[in-house]
Amino acid sequence: MLYLATLRAGLVFVPLNTAYQASEIEYFVENASPAVVVCAPRNFPWISRIAFARGTRMVLTLGDDRSGSLLERAAQMGDEFETVPRAAGDVAAILYTSGTTGRSKGAQLTHDNLFANADTLHRFWHWKEGEQRDVLVHALPIFHIHGLFVALHGMLRAGARLIWFHKFDPLGVIARLPDATMFMGVPTLYVRMLAQPALTPEVCRGMRLFISGSAPLLADTFDAWRERTGHVILERYGMSETVMITSNPYRPESARQAGTVGVALPGVGVRVQDDQGRDCPAGEIGAIQVKGPSVFAGYWQMPEKTREEFTADGWFRTGDVGRLDAHGVLTLIGRSKDLVISGGFNVYPAEIEGVINDMAGVAESAVVGVPHPDFGEAVVAVVVPRPGAALVPAQIVAALKSSIANFKVPKHVRVVEALPRNTMGKVQKKLLREELAALFA
Repeated sequence: MLYLATLRAGLVFVPLNTAYQASEIEYFVENASPAVVVCAPRNFPWISRIAFARGTRMVLTLGDDRSGSLLERAAQMGDEFETVPRAAGDVAAILYTSGTTGRSKGAQLTHDNLFANADTLHRFWHWKEGEQRDVLVHALPIFHIHGLFVALHGMLRAGARLIWFHKFDPLGVIARLPDATMFMGVPTLYVRMLAQPALTPEVCRGMRLFISGSAPLLADTFDAWRERTGHVILERYGMSETVMITSNPYRPESARQAGTVGVALPGVGVRVQDDQGRDCPAGEIGAIQVKGPSVFAGYWQMPEKTREEFTADGWFRTGDVGRLDAHGVLTLIGRSKDLVISGGFNVYPAEIEGVINDMAGVAESAVVGVPHPDFGEAVVAVVVPRPGAALVPAQIVAALKSSIANFKVPKHVRVVEALPRNTMGKVQKKLLREELAALFA
């Protein structure tokens, strides 16, 4: 409701992960320069200090139990509210998405970007309206594009119903599947539900569609879900700067292929190019670029970075690599940057490396993502001590937990004498990933 009210008031909505720590919030508030900050009542003391010191005019609180100063202030003002008109090209939201340098970039999404994508997915995924309207089980965070702009926009566009979970609970979600028709999740959620004996074909009988995204879905999970429930998960591909780009087909289910993310959505262009800017032939791996009505309006206060990320003919460089087959089906191979996607959240190694490298006794570090059966990818840190220093992995993890969000904290820390390098002195993260590939097997 806060999000919808922000748009109706003609303002720009900037959602932030509730797990962020003070140093992270400081950057976002300074960069976005918000007039108003809304936080949970328990966080008011430290967030208000950060916000007021950086020019924010008002800090309000809103609790999950409807407590806080925001609703108290609203009650004093009465029921009158005048919608502020905005043009289709006006910015509606800014989503922060970091780069490998560790400096977060604010992707500006316009009203037209958001509605165009919601409208396209409404048709492509056959959302049901009226008396037979869909019922969506929602257990995703709403500071993320998946939970807010894909799941909730889809529900709102269709006038569908919602079964709301404040946080994911596998047994709780499974118990509500008989009352629902749709579920959207990241691969981690599907893995955790598969671990529950309560997941049966019977509880999924009324379900129409299971959708997965935000991280790679392992073929083992894809196959296990089909065998266990009789349903074939629909995987799709998108990012903060573009909302959804591709999707596996709604019909027939048999055409949904494990390991692929489908074809370009209607009105969206997807191409794969080589290093010389030439279109790759079918089956050849290259850089993924996209064009369409949902592509963002540029990075907040970063015009030069915006220009860098677009080609001369107006296509957005996603930073991902993949291949298109002869039928236009896209397969993601990896990222051209060192992005790690763990449990559906983006983790940027350079940011974590910077924190580790500042620790006493640390000479250098390298952070990589390795396969994990639950999270898709797990963050792993390889750390080199200074001469004479004795580093304890558990102490490094404990120090990180007090300074960065928990989803960024490495699942494993390994102390080594030296990092592998090539002849140019560059750390060979590929070798580290290969060496650690079976760590969580």
